[in-house]
Amino acid sequence: MAAAAALEAVAPLGALWGLVQDFVMGQQEGPADQVAADVKSGSYTVLQVVEALGSSLENPEPRTRARGIQLLSQVLLQCHSLLLEKEVVHLILFYENRLKDHHLVIPSVLQGLRALSLCVALPPGLAVSVLKAIFQEVHVQSLPQVDRHTVYSIITNFMRTREEELKGLGADFTFGFIQVMDGEKDPRNLLVAFRIVYDLISRDYSLGPFVEELFEVTSCYFPIDFTPPPNDPHGIQREDLILSLRAVLASTPRFAEFLLPLLIEKVDSEILSAKLDSLQTLNACCAVYGQKELKDFLPSLWASIRREVFQTASERVEAEGLAALNSLTACLSRSVLRADAEDLLDSFLSNILQDCRHHLCEPDMKLVWPSAKLLQAAAGASARACDHITSNVLPLLLEQFHKHSQSNQRRTILEMILGFLKLQQKWSYEDKDERPLSGFKDQLCSLIFMALTDPNTQLQLVGIRTLTVLGAQPDLLSSGDLELAVGHLYRLSFLEEDSQSWVAALEASGSLATLYPVAFSSHLVPKLAEDLCSEESDLARGDGPTRCSRRPRCLQALSAVSTHPSIVKETLPLLLQHLCQMNRGSMSPGTSEVIAVCQSLQQVAEKCQRDPESCWYFHQTAVPCLLALAVQASTAEKEHSVLRKVLLEDEVLATVASVIATATTHLSPDLAAQSVAHIVPLFLDGNISFLPENSFSGRFQPFQDGSSGQRRLVALLMAFVCSLPRNVEIPQLNRLMRELLELSCCQSCPFSSTAATKCFAGLLNKHPAGQELDEFLQLAVDKVEAGLSSGPCRSQAFTLLLWVTKALVLRYHPLSSCLTERLMGLLSDPELGPAAADGFSLLMSDCTDVLTRAGHAEVRIMFRQRFFTDNVPALVRGFHAAPQDVKPNYLKGLSHVLNRLPKPVLLPELPTLLSLLLEALSCPDSVVQLSTLSCLQPLLLEAPQVMSLHVDTLVTKFLNLSASPSMAVRIAALQCMHALTRLPTPVLLPYKPQVIRALAKPLDDKKRLVRKEAVSARGEWFLLGSPGS
Repeated sequence: MAAAAALEAVAPLGALWGLVQDFVMGQQEGPADQVAADVKSGSYTVLQVVEALGSSLENPEPRTRARGIQLLSQVLLQCHSLLLEKEVVHLILFYENRLKDHHLVIPSVLQGLRALSLCVALPPGLAVSVLKAIFQEVHVQSLPQVDRHTVYSIITNFMRTREEELKGLGADFTFGFIQVMDGEKDPRNLLVAFRIVYDLISRDYSLGPFVEELFEVTSCYFPIDFTPPPNDPHGIQREDLILSLRAVLASTPRFAEFLLPLLIEKVDSEILSAKLDSLQTLNACCAVYGQKELKDFLPSLWASIRREVFQTASERVEAEGLAALNSLTACLSRSVLRADAEDLLDSFLSNILQDCRHHLCEPDMKLVWPSAKLLQAAAGASARACDHITSNVLPLLLEQFHKHSQSNQRRTILEMILGFLKLQQKWSYEDKDERPLSGFKDQLCSLIFMALTDPNTQLQLVGIRTLTVLGAQPDLLSSGDLELAVGHLYRLSFLEEDSQSWVAALEASGSLATLYPVAFSSHLVPKLAEDLCSEESDLARGDGPTRCSRRPRCLQALSAVSTHPSIVKETLPLLLQHLCQMNRGSMSPGTSEVIAVCQSLQQVAEKCQRDPESCWYFHQTAVPCLLALAVQASTAEKEHSVLRKVLLEDEVLATVASVIATATTHLSPDLAAQSVAHIVPLFLDGNISFLPENSFSGRFQPFQDGSSGQRRLVALLMAFVCSLPRNVEIPQLNRLMRELLELSCCQSCPFSSTAATKCFAGLLNKHPAGQELDEFLQLAVDKVEAGLSSGPCRSQAFTLLLWVTKALVLRYHPLSSCLTERLMGLLSDPELGPAAADGFSLLMSDCTDVLTRAGHAEVRIMFRQRFFTDNVPALVRGFHAAPQDVKPNYLKGLSHVLNRLPKPVLLPELPTLLSLLLEALSCPDSVVQLSTLSCLQPLLLEAPQVMSLHVDTLVTKFLNLSASPSMAVRIAALQCMHALTRLPTPVLLPYKPQVIRALAKPLDDKKRLVRKEAVSARGEWFLLGSPGS
């Protein structure tokens, strides 16, 4: 029995010995992984592997010893976690001893030590022993890159797991690492080495007397000028090295005395990249430096930064110089001073003022703006710096404004003042009298008002911006200042149409009204109200349009200042009263005038969305009033009534609907429920009790034999109910859905039927899944099928099918696939085929009135991708099976789907779909052509390799379409010709002469936009293949 057991033990060891021999003597790499796997599985121990390697490890031939140690090291790299502490001790001693071996053996020894540095069972003291042995025995920089990287890895591993032991070495560890790193050139190793140096500093390892040596061994790489080779598999970029080195250089103030002279030298050099890197590094250093480190170098640093900003031809260098100056000033500002210490900030700022101040007196000279930028960069660093510079500069600039009389000079000076005022907004002052602007307030206001009354538009614009910034300073402007400011803004709001000042004045009014609502309520709103009243009186008297041009401005101004809840309570009734007044008496408002009032209401509604209280106030005030006006118009007995002629027009109703939708989307569910309890009964039962001035001449019953005018108001119902939050319960929903469905197939009024259809679809989309939703869907499907089978209502039934399909596609409802198939079937219909093709555009695009995320519709995030995956294969099959006269419909539908699909989804499918897209370009329908061109243009930029396979067809078709009767198609084709130049140049060169000749014709196109695209495309083709292109 004992003999059998011995044989069983010998057999595996024999196999191990064979694997060792194959690796060491047979030069095979596979056995190493096999031995490691066997050790992991427990077939052998590490000790048995060492014993099997015995003869190899003692072989007099260095290469054989190296192979033996390499095998052991590879096993340890995979099995280091299995080692016991006792085994680790013996292995460490063995490997340390082998560091004295032949240089061929060293790489394998280092791999073994790297494996052991990962051991959890490493006893205390051995990490220090290993590093001492490496520092003493190995000349690291004579090793290949891979082996140097191994040494850095060993050090990194020990620093991560044995920090306290290494710190026990004191400065010897730092000195040893300096020797290891000195002379390193490989960027892969430098990234690791820089990280080690950063950790040495940031983790408080002792640097001892070697601070300068550590600085020298890293700063010799500054500035980094590495350019990665093409197709570099390691992916190391110059920026990686720059940031890594910058982190080291800026990690400690102890480097300051060595680093700052180096940075000054590099900033003063002629190399752009060196300037940028130095200024960015200085910026980083200021975060850790104090006054002590900077003191001796401030004059030189200021001189270098000043020269770069004054003389540079590079905007990047100027920007980095200004950022560095800002950081320097911030550093000096935050340093805590002793009572007897010199205040370096004051002296530094005094130097800046001395060198820059006199340039501010020369607004026509080129150094005025660099000087202003330098002063503003310093002032923006701290409240102290801002006070110091502002108190010195503002009096000078105010004086210069009055000294110079030319508008362009005054504009320059005012823009500089504006820059300093903006900086004041960064700092808060508890005491009002402490603010540096308090003493200059009257002079600033006088200067701004002078600018606002100047005839020069550009000076006015700067004055308006300055007024806005000055007004943003809390409690600075007096009531008298505000009254004057409001007066100027009122006057500027009525300047001629082509002036930019009136737009800027409206924007400023909106900004300042938020801060000073009382001033605008007292001084601006009454004036605007008076203007509106006088407009109405003039028109009523038939005085003609003498003041008529002021009315749109009044409306715009009222909406612009409605930025505070208290102002909204004054402007909204004014706008609604004006709308009501337009529809009374002998006034004859046009469509555009009513729309202008509604657009102002829309803007007020959008501003009210920011405040829940204002939103509810607007809703409960405006929506009933607008509904009352519309109902009154629809029930008017006289057909020629002004109300009936204007308020019931499609465009006006759409604008009113937009106001109602905007006023509803941000309501809370509780408030929305209050509103829906009134509005739905209004349309279903004619309950007008909640409407103001509800004595109408007739009954309001849009769904029960109502007139065409009444049915048109369903568009307003659609705007309201389709904007409600999803969790708001709609009363009499079942009845409402049936009424909408019935009206959707009304032949006499397409506007009403479309509105009813969209309203039905919007409610379907939000309805929770369940039996009731299934019933509504069945009713809709039955209605569609009945309508499509008979003649008169086919168009309305198709519209219903389209919108219901969209409502379901957006929410991933299972029935959407059946309805989409029905829609595809209509592509072959002689009457509805083209409309069905256009319907795919609706399915894939975002709507503006219903089925929107803003209106709380259920819109899944990737509905387009899902629609593409589910339906494009069927469209392609249908195209191939369709008769020739039907194929354009399939191409049109496919083009619409692809055009609105995210390009990352389309690219993988491009090879299979490209032939169809190219065929779509031959379709005579300009809509198909435009949609396909819009789809192809980004693909030319993003998938040039695939597109280059079809370059002959693309060139031919694009050139043909550049002569299309449609201007939009011509422009898109020329844009595609431009995009073609992104394809590989060798593929395009054979076509260059042909294209240049062909593109000469659109250069004479009668449309300027076409000529512009032709010039751009032809220029790119001319440059094709030229040097540097």
